[in-house]
Amino acid sequence: MGLATEFKEFAMKGNVVDLAVGVIIGAAFGKIVSSLVGDIFMPALGKLIGGINFSDLAAALGKDPTGKEVLIKYGAFLQTIFDFAIIALVLFFAIKGINKLKQPVPAAPAAPAPPAKSEVLLEEIRDLLARRA
Repeated sequence: MGLATEFKEFAMKGNVVDLAVGVIIGAAFGKIVSSLVGDIFMPALGKLIGGINFSDLAAALGKDPTGKEVLIKYGAFLQTIFDFAIIALVLFFAIKGINKLKQPVPAAPAAPAPPAKSEVLLEEIRDLLARRA
């Protein structure tokens, strides 16, 4: 079997194609969440806190040899944490929903089996004796 044929078999398996689709959708979803956080949540949160622009939050460490300011951009880091939290929350609920769909439907309780013929005869004898007494 040639290398090309082997690769084609591997690439056409369902799991590989599903994984590729998942990665592409995940990347697109990540961009949407980043925009949601950076363009909607963080400006609104900054306004509520007192007009803070999170993307500008940074701590200066000094200047590099070229004279450019060296910054620790903790505001951008906070935005990334929000991105992660939202994606993790969405994935949690998605997986929870998928797991709920995978659970087998509980079977209806089985109807009780009819009593054996000997039990029915014994009950009839008991009832006849009870009437005589």
